[in-house]
Amino acid sequence: MTAMLLRFHPLASAGHWLARHSRPIQAAQWLMVVIYLFLVTAPAFLPVPDDSKHIWDDLVLFAQFAFWGVWWPFVMVSMVVMGRAWCGLFCPEGTMTEWVSRHGLGRAIPAWLRWKGWPFVAFVCTTIYGQMITVYEYPKAALLILGASTVMALGIGLVYGRGKRVWCRYLCPASGVFSLLSRLAPVHFRVDAETWKTAPRAHAVNCATLVDVRAMTGGGSCHMCGRCSGHRGAVELAPRLPGAEIAALPAREVSPWDIVLLLFGVMGVASGAFQWSASPVFIALKQGLAAMLVEAGITFPMTETLPWWLLTNSDETGEVFTLLDGFCILAYMGGASLLFGGIGLAGLAAAARLLGQPRLLWRLGYGLVPAGAVGLIIGLSAMTLTQLTAEGVFLAWVPDARAGLLILGLVWSAVLMWRSLPGAVLARRLGAWLLGLAGAFAQIGMWGVFFFIW
Repeated sequence: MTAMLLRFHPLASAGHWLARHSRPIQAAQWLMVVIYLFLVTAPAFLPVPDDSKHIWDDLVLFAQFAFWGVWWPFVMVSMVVMGRAWCGLFCPEGTMTEWVSRHGLGRAIPAWLRWKGWPFVAFVCTTIYGQMITVYEYPKAALLILGASTVMALGIGLVYGRGKRVWCRYLCPASGVFSLLSRLAPVHFRVDAETWKTAPRAHAVNCATLVDVRAMTGGGSCHMCGRCSGHRGAVELAPRLPGAEIAALPAREVSPWDIVLLLFGVMGVASGAFQWSASPVFIALKQGLAAMLVEAGITFPMTETLPWWLLTNSDETGEVFTLLDGFCILAYMGGASLLFGGIGLAGLAAAARLLGQPRLLWRLGYGLVPAGAVGLIIGLSAMTLTQLTAEGVFLAWVPDARAGLLILGLVWSAVLMWRSLPGAVLARRLGAWLLGLAGAFAQIGMWGVFFFIW
């Protein structure tokens, strides 16, 4: 009876449709590959447009808007709304690495590649490097970073796995962030363990991201491709309360590296990357260091630069980052990481100690995901608005929307943090709740200062 009811559930039906229609999905995926490769490659061989050009009549500007104004912001939003459906259904790198893997060497995945710290390292390095070469503005820089990622994805697929997305599971620079945000989504592929056990044996699910579907309890690693939908009558696309996965996260799903990525990567390095160019703190840092260098008679950091693929250096626009610029950018992002990551980690550690369970800090850290997600989304959307403003499009409702999102992120984190706390004396639980939210207060407060005071 349950299986019959699920068959007519709209979400379950959508999941089953995905399982039955692999060919049109693959056609859409390869169309995305063609569009992606064209927009990454072609603009790099075109001249940088002047002020008379627009998004609709210049391929370089169109590609910039497509990638940084539409693609990245809305992919992040989609993670919170639909889980990792982008990864499983549309991502061009995922499509290509899986295809190559079908024809590659098929070697076993080594232990070093499975290290859980790679998503943090890859995210931080990619974010920093992108800022150093101004990836959002220059097509060659975008080709270098996105192209390098694609080449590495193909290389990993060529060597490891057989028809799998090894790159996506372990090494993609965005994979860790996607995993965190997708845990907030109001939909997921739910597995009925009892039905699975009693159902007749069937062929194994071809999960491209190597998820053990039978034991799957959340959407962190699930790419929402739908291939497992209906398997053994035990898997279905189903609704859930937003953030319910975090509130009920089992111990085996808790990873310290997730929290390190959230605190020091998303809430630290990424926030610094979004803000440094408009921050008075950055200006004061650069001016102070310049004054000290001049007083010491050292001028080369203010006059020397590096090749464009190491530090922004454009002959066409005249924009040049000196060694001092590069150092200040690194210092600002590093400082933001240490400050906001440190505040968040200290708050979580204090909360866990107050509850008498020091190791609980990693579990509590997932409650800060909404605050981190909001910061990431409004930071990326700021680039969208900058590009629209350059085209003469002004949206009066943006400040109110930003304020609303910041409040939503804080409240959502507060609710999840409270639900994640174990039973304790009320006063102790309240104290732990406030301490655990220190990172959220710092993140939301910092964005409030950036948008409404600076």
